[in-house]
Amino acid sequence: MNTLKNRVQLIGHVGQEPEVKNLEGGKKVVNLSLATNEVYYKENGDKVENTEWHKISAWGKVADIIEKYVIKGKEIAIEGKLTTRSYDDKNGEKRYVTEIVASEVLLLSK
Repeated sequence: MNTLKNRVQLIGHVGQEPEVKNLEGGKKVVNLSLATNEVYYKENGDKVENTEWHKISAWGKVADIIEKYVIKGKEIAIEGKLTTRSYDDKNGEKRYVTEIVASEVLLLSK
């Protein structure tokens, strides 16, 4: 069960064109948003659709794959870990971001 700690798997659609950043030392990071949808029915038969948005970041080979093949609207599967980081905004206030750092990506739609 130790291998199940902090493991996230999502299938969804990319919400915007992936943002590619080339960093010092030749490192690359790609950021994107992923929409996952849930559909269920209430007892009275009403259909309820719920969309959740997830922040995804990817490094190295996974970033290269996303940069080459992933566009807005594409359905993908992501596996990675949940992370939280903080930064100071332009007003000097501390902000927190929770995101998934992808370790694998699978291209699902054409």
